[in-house]
Amino acid sequence: MNKFKHLLVVLPLFLLYFSNGNAQESVTHPKSEFRAVWIATVVNIDWPKAGTDPIEKQKADFIEILDTYKKLNYNAVIVQIRSVGDAFYPSKLAPWSKYLTGKEGKAPADNFDPLEWMITETHNRGFEFHAWLNPYRATMDLNTSVLSPTHDFFKHPEWMIKYGGKYYYNPALPDVQTHLIAVVDEVVKNYDIDAIHFDDYFYPYKIQGQEFDDSASFKKYGAGMSLPDWRRYNVNNFVKYCSYSIKTIKPWVQFGISPFGVWRNKSVDPKGSDTQSGQTNYDDLFADPMAWMEHSWVDYILPQLYWSMDHRTASYTKLLKWWAENSKNTAVYIGNGSYKINTDSDKRWNVPSEIPNQIDVTRSYKNINGNAFFSAKSFVNRNKAVTELLINNQYKYPALPYVVPNSRKTVVDVPTVCNATKDNDFYTYTINYPAKSKVRYVLVYAAKNLEKIDVTDPSQIIDKIAIKEKKDSISIVIKKNKFEKNNSYALSFIDFYGNESAATLLKNTAETKTLQSPLNNENRQ
Repeated sequence: MNKFKHLLVVLPLFLLYFSNGNAQESVTHPKSEFRAVWIATVVNIDWPKAGTDPIEKQKADFIEILDTYKKLNYNAVIVQIRSVGDAFYPSKLAPWSKYLTGKEGKAPADNFDPLEWMITETHNRGFEFHAWLNPYRATMDLNTSVLSPTHDFFKHPEWMIKYGGKYYYNPALPDVQTHLIAVVDEVVKNYDIDAIHFDDYFYPYKIQGQEFDDSASFKKYGAGMSLPDWRRYNVNNFVKYCSYSIKTIKPWVQFGISPFGVWRNKSVDPKGSDTQSGQTNYDDLFADPMAWMEHSWVDYILPQLYWSMDHRTASYTKLLKWWAENSKNTAVYIGNGSYKINTDSDKRWNVPSEIPNQIDVTRSYKNINGNAFFSAKSFVNRNKAVTELLINNQYKYPALPYVVPNSRKTVVDVPTVCNATKDNDFYTYTINYPAKSKVRYVLVYAAKNLEKIDVTDPSQIIDKIAIKEKKDSISIVIKKNKFEKNNSYALSFIDFYGNESAATLLKNTAETKTLQSPLNNENRQ
C-alpha cells in the first residue's frame, strides 16, 4: 500500500439506520427495482450490427448500448450468448456463432473472448449481466451447409427434429438434457455472470398443419402419460436440473426465465387469464411457469407482456394483474415490448406515454418488482419522445436491482476507510477489503447542503463502482466536483447476491467510531 501525501482528516464512521417497513404501492422512485434490457444477437437484431464488423467496431457498438441505458438509469442487461446451438464465447460444446464472426465456427481474431469482455464492461457500469441462452433451437433455417462441422446437427443428428423450417433439439432425450445442462454449466463455471436466463422458446410455437414429430421418443419414454403432460414433464425436468446445477456451482448466480405472457386462457381453465391468446405456455409451448414457481426452481419469472395497456385480446393491464395474483416464491418482473413503439398496427404504440404508463401500472403491484424491455435498439438513438419521459419521470434516479427472495442475506462487512488522499481533481479513499462477504460493488451516496444521508433515497446515489481488487484493500476514486462544500457522503457494499451492506458516513472534519447495525436494502417487498 502506498503512503499518502495528503491524508484527509476524516472519516469514520456512522452506521446509517433505516427502517425495514413494508413496501408501498405506487412508489414514485423505488430504490430497488429491476430495470433490464434484452440485447439480442440472433440474426444481429441488436448486436453486433454485422458478424463481419471488426472487433473494435463491435466493442464500440456494445459500449454505445451500455452507455445509452446507463444514462436511462437501467441496471441490468440480458445478453444473448447462445441462440442456435452456437456460442459467443470459446466453448468445448458449441461452435462460434456466425452472428459474431460472419462464419459459424470461425473464432474472433487475437483470441478475443467477447463474453469475458462484455461482462467486464457491463460490471464497470454497475449493471448486472444476465447470460441469455436459447437451449432447444438448433438452427434458424434448413440450410445446414452453413453450419460448422462441430455443430450438434452433425455430431448428433439423432438429437434433431425438423419443424417449421428449423431444426430443434428433442427435449425428450436424456442425452439432450444432459448436454444442455453441460452448456449452462460451462458458462456458470467459466464466467462471472449474475444470472442464467432462458426466454420463451421451449417446445416451438405451433404451426398450423405441422406436427413436431417426437412420436418415437414418446413411445420410448412416455410412461403412460398423455403427450401434453409428457412434454411438460420434459421441460420441467430440464428446468429443475438446470436450477440445481447452477446453484451447486455458484449459489449467487440467479436463474430466470421469461415465458410467453399468457399461461392459459380462462376459456380452457378457470385459473387462466381473461385473454383470447391464440397460443399459450401450458397448452402449446408445454411450459408451465406455475410449476417452476411452485417448486422454487427459478429465482425470477419475467413474463413477456408485449401488448398495449388495453389490447383487445391480451391486455397488458389484465395480464399484469393476473401474474401479480398468481405468482409465488420468486421475484416477478414484466417484459415490455419497446420494439413495437411507432412500428405496430396497434396505434397505442404511437403514443409516447404507453411505456411510461405501463411502468406506472406495474409499480402499483407491490409483488411485481421491475421491468425488462425488448430490445436494446429500441432506445439507441431512437424514440426520444419516450426516453425523455422516462429520464424525467419513471427512471429519473438510479435504482438497485431487486434482490430475489432466495438471495437475501446480511452483508456482514461494511466499508472501513483506512486512508485517503486528495489532489486537484480527485479524492481517493482506501477501504479495507471485506473479509467475510463476497462483494461486487461500492455504492456512493451524496447529500447536498448539509442534508442528512438517506440511504432509502435513490436520488442520493451518485456512483456504483465495480471492485477490481482481489485482496488487501480497495481504492475508491471520486471526482472532486462531487465533493462540494457542505455535502455529505457515504459508502456501502453490494454483494454478489445484490444485497447492500450498512453504510459508512464520510465526514470532512473529524474521525468517529463505527456503529454496527443490521440493514435491509429493500424498500419494496
